[in-house]
Amino acid sequence: MRLLLDQNLSPRLLTLVADLHLGSTHVRDVGLASADDETVWRYAAEHAFTIVSKDADFRERSFLRGHPPKVVWIRQGNCSTDEIASILRSNHREILEFDADAHASFLALG
Repeated sequence: MRLLLDQNLSPRLLTLVADLHLGSTHVRDVGLASADDETVWRYAAEHAFTIVSKDADFRERSFLRGHPPKVVWIRQGNCSTDEIASILRSNHREILEFDADAHASFLALG
């Protein structure tokens, strides 16, 4: 499962979960660092990424539109990149099940 990390997440997160999510990237690495949510959404859908964000806007967009793309929402306030990596790592099996579920559009972690 390839993740597209939103601008509110550190690009360093990629190295911390690279062994679990090969081919993942950050919005800044694909020229979307200052893009609006709609542009990020379209890019993720067109390139088969799952968006990972702390932004509730993607959660709401997921409820309204469904998928693709799928959305993983990190429900933590201020927390470190290492803490977010820990959340993604400790929920890896749940993330894979979410990815395989043809009906699921949104997964909240935290």
